[in-house]
Amino acid sequence: MKNFAALLAALPLAGCINLADAGALVDVSVLDRSSGQELEVYRHRGRLYVAGKPGNRYAVVLRNKGSGRVLTVLSVDGVNALNGQTAATSQAGYVLSAGQSAEIAGWRKSMDDVAAFYFTRLEDSYAGRTDRPQNVGVIGVAVYREAAPPPPQVTMPSREADAAGKAESASPNAAAKAAAPASEEARDRQAASRLGTGHGERISAPTQYTEFRRASEAPAEMLTIYYDSRARLLAQGIIPRPRPTPNPLPNPFPGGFTPDPRS
Repeated sequence: MKNFAALLAALPLAGCINLADAGALVDVSVLDRSSGQELEVYRHRGRLYVAGKPGNRYAVVLRNKGSGRVLTVLSVDGVNALNGQTAATSQAGYVLSAGQSAEIAGWRKSMDDVAAFYFTRLEDSYAGRTDRPQNVGVIGVAVYREAAPPPPQVTMPSREADAAGKAESASPNAAAKAAAPASEEARDRQAASRLGTGHGERISAPTQYTEFRRASEAPAEMLTIYYDSRARLLAQGIIPRPRPTPNPLPNPFPGGFTPDPRS
């Protein structure tokens, strides 16, 4: 089954990316674009979590680990980041070439730009403002391998066979094309509520269409990262609280002579 997906037209990211959610095909991480720091990943009961800072912009970083192209369908808060539809694995996504890394920094608005992802309260999230708040707080990636090209067809000498071949090549493709900061006081209020992803300012993110044929109906890999504010993750025990440093016991014989008292 053929289908079209958007190919991210971005240069590979510089430097080495320390990715905690390492899959067999694709690695996923979350980059705080306001601070430039990759968010630390916490493992809790078999799940992966990151702590977002309300008001900060972020990007989902994808890296293709394999030697062939893959299709990555990105869901943020249960919404397809490419076309804004309620996410399903069968939908369009971004195609990554072998070894390619890319930052998905927002909701795609056109072939040239996206609306920036940023951490915000649930009521201000894009999913919440489009009446889909049920899955706020999770990032998912469905990964598909590319099907091998079909073997070349043997040309049949009859006129009927030649006509049939032309009709097949001229038939339309059945699959769809992909459409491809707040004050400190406000941040404190947001930190106490559940985090979602907002629909921010337009930023440049050019892309183009490419054809991709999935090797299977079901994804070859599914990757999931949950997120919330640091305060809420601490309250839920997902981020371990730092242990207080114990005070040293007094020493009855510290040595030395009797000093003069301070005046």
